Amino acid sequence: MTLSLPIDPEANRLLERSPLALLTGMVLDQQIPLEKAFTSPYVLAQRLGHEPDARELAGHDPEALVEVFARPPALHRFPKAMAARVQQVCQVLVDRYDGDAARLWSDAADGRELLRRIGELPGFGKQKAQIFVALLGKRYDVRPEGWREAAGGYGEPEAYRSVADITDPESLRRVREFKQAAKAAARAAKG
Repeated sequence: MTLSLPIDPEANRLLERSPLALLTGMVLDQQIPLEKAFTSPYVLAQRLGHEPDARELAGHDPEALVEVFARPPALHRFPKAMAARVQQVCQVLVDRYDGDAARLWSDAADGRELLRRIGELPGFGKQKAQIFVALLGKRYDVRPEGWREAAGGYGEPEAYRSVADITDPESLRRVREFKQAAKAAARAAKG
């Protein structure tokens, strides 16, 4: 099973075949709708005229990459910061995984190591790392021993908490309801 978001079918296909596109979508998945975040790798490839690899993005002229991200419609609400973040993540891929995004997870010994590796990426705190572990396990069959435990509540079967749980419009609705309830609870806790 793979990710099936309510986005352009070509964008979904890119997420299916390109580990870097999937990781880039996850990098961008903050402070914008998830549909926008996971469509942006496809738009980035269109703007560049080809599917980029990690080495290319890591070595890209930073100002030129910001221009690509900022061109209307911008790939993210904060194009300058997110262009830099994508570039930083790609540099880690080059430095530690020979530029191969799939190596981030393909040779992780267990769920704890997978979570640690993802959590070491720029911009990935514990929650975001757990969501990505869950996404890999639930939609891409990346399931080293202990992956569900490493993903925390996001790894639970039949949970509707994150992008990892979206397979159709109904599951998207349920994930949105969960997120809205979590935000309301956080606001109420602040008093």
